[in-house]
Amino acid sequence: MHIDIITVVPGLLEGPFSHSILKRAEDKGIAKVKVHNLRDYTEGKQRQVDDYAFGGGAGMVMMIEPIAKCIAALKSEREYDEVIYMSPDGKTFNQSMANELSLKQNLIILCGHYKGVDERVREKYITREISIGDYVLSGGELAAAVVADAIIRLIPGVLNDETSALTDSFQDGLLAPPVYTRPSEYEGMKVPEVLMSGHQAKIENWRFEASVRRTKERRPDLLQGRET
Repeated sequence: MHIDIITVVPGLLEGPFSHSILKRAEDKGIAKVKVHNLRDYTEGKQRQVDDYAFGGGAGMVMMIEPIAKCIAALKSEREYDEVIYMSPDGKTFNQSMANELSLKQNLIILCGHYKGVDERVREKYITREISIGDYVLSGGELAAAVVADAIIRLIPGVLNDETSALTDSFQDGLLAPPVYTRPSEYEGMKVPEVLMSGHQAKIENWRFEASVRRTKERRPDLLQGRET
């Protein structure tokens, strides 16, 4: 997988892709994330990427020309499955969407900034708009990092245990069950005996029931329309 991220603040994305699972994916040659500074596609000494909005109002708007040049340059190198715009009014990102996008090969993610982008960018270039929640960030960079992380970790070979991603919360519409490790007892708190029984069928049944119970308690909205 190849993900190109377009941003006006590339420094915000240096950390997330230089460590842990995302770095491991790149080292293995499984996934590559490349960050592009939008100012590299501007003209003039000011390297201007934003301007005032027609009609007035507070805040600046990202201009269409630098974005168009950047996307054109990227598309000259490869074909893209999606051009994604991180936007608070996009479709809310969830595990199902992460699963779908993990099957793609090449993605562009455009990070919004200021008061957003010229609407013509969205009309002409964007194929999908994504939000990570009903709140506003200073820019789309952190949201882009969240999406990239959620996608890349699902690609076979990225995680050491390939079954791990399949047992994460939300994969089956439920929260993950409680997990325990050694010691088996700590200050009077004991690990459920079934988890130490070695009886895999009973363990899986306990985990499912615990997932349903936890979901009912903490995220009952996930169970709407589902028989449990």
